[in-house]
Amino acid sequence: GRIIGSLAAQQPDQPAITCEDRTITWLDLEKRTNRLAVAYQQLGVAQDDLVTIALPNGIEFYESAIAIWKLGATPHLISARLPQLERKTIVDLADPKLVVGVEPGSLGARSTLQAGFVPDASLPDTPLPDRTARYWKASCSGGSTGRPKIIVSREPGAFDMDEEEAFAQILPRRAHLVPGPLYHNAPFLFSMFALFMGNHLVVLERFDPLRTLECIERYRIDYVVLVPTMMHRIWRLGATERERHDLSSLRIVLHMAAPCPRWLKEAWIKWLGPERIHELYGGTEAQGATWITGAEWLEHPGSVGKAVIGRMKVLDANGSEADPGKVGEIFLMPDAGPGSTYHYIGAEPSCVQGWESLGDMGWMDEEGYLYLADRKTDMILRGGANVYPAEVEAAIDSHPNVRSSVVIGVPDDDLGQRVHALVDAPEGVTDEALRAHLAERLARYKIPQSFEHVSGPLRDEAGKVRRPELRNQRATAETTASGDTKEAD
Repeated sequence: GRIIGSLAAQQPDQPAITCEDRTITWLDLEKRTNRLAVAYQQLGVAQDDLVTIALPNGIEFYESAIAIWKLGATPHLISARLPQLERKTIVDLADPKLVVGVEPGSLGARSTLQAGFVPDASLPDTPLPDRTARYWKASCSGGSTGRPKIIVSREPGAFDMDEEEAFAQILPRRAHLVPGPLYHNAPFLFSMFALFMGNHLVVLERFDPLRTLECIERYRIDYVVLVPTMMHRIWRLGATERERHDLSSLRIVLHMAAPCPRWLKEAWIKWLGPERIHELYGGTEAQGATWITGAEWLEHPGSVGKAVIGRMKVLDANGSEADPGKVGEIFLMPDAGPGSTYHYIGAEPSCVQGWESLGDMGWMDEEGYLYLADRKTDMILRGGANVYPAEVEAAIDSHPNVRSSVVIGVPDDDLGQRVHALVDAPEGVTDEALRAHLAERLARYKIPQSFEHVSGPLRDEAGKVRRPELRNQRATAETTASGDTKEAD
């Protein structure tokens, strides 16, 4: 809670956060969050309370989180665009003292503040008594079941600059771009680490590929966190558009949150150089994480690296440790032992003798480098053969007309499941062209038996997709003949 005050004393008039055409200085950030904390306190927020933030990307989101920490409380992050019923379900599960960013009365008698709230100017903007939250953040996840759960970090509201600089490689007093949604763990975590290191945050209200390149050039961005969906959309701008921007300031592009197609990773390494491209694999639960540089990746193509936090192993279907190169379920163990990094509200971890799974499948090579296959629940069992959607999606997305795709298994009387692809191709592509494209890249049994053409992006700004919903919506639909195309909104 006192980091912002310390930085405000060191660089009061320097820019702290920029969002679109508005910039706030460090001194303004300190004073505004002091006053906001007092307003929250008057609404009953106290030490170790949860406070739900349902705000869109912007300066107000950061101010809210900082004010919450100044009271020794814990920010709980949710999307500002959740439907009312889903939002109520999550808020009831969290049972926060206050919900910020919703209309008054929309959550019954629960205390709320709408977006754009401005504290009374008569409230003091002087520093508050020093408090440290027991838990520094709480995030949400639908998980593989689609049922909401809250992941509460067991780390306290304190920050070790030397330790985090060594892990995240964020340097002090640089510029950090935030193109991803702040209700997701990675954009929130890395941008907060950057802020705590005195970085100027440049925040996009929504991801836009061209705007991302423009901001890197204009603000001399040092570090950006992307997901493969963003990388794909930037790549699809074309070489002329990409190369007209000066990206020489960019030191680290860190990507995570979903498997990155090999062709796309190779393209970015060739474009920006291997020393700038980094990848992290891990969950919000923080039991363990891997990290790999672009140079390492060229020596171990397809890998997400070795464990840099915690320990990892791959177990086969019998619960035995899988041999190198054999696909199994990935299990993690925190350095400080089971349950030391987080706890759930609304769920129980998947454990085997204290080792926890996030539901990912993969394998390790003989040097201990980890490779991802797919989510355990996403795997398609087609006539006894395993099909991993991420592999098929990577092949589909490599078609120049495809913006994004999602592959699911749908019921089939003969095969058990058949491979069905939803394809977003704004410039249009025929099923025959897709099949010809995939025939050069995939074994025949992995090529989708049916395609469904959609008219908008299939993944959100964090690269996430609600695959269970897509499966369930189509599970009761009449099975279409191989090659049929169905138009969808």
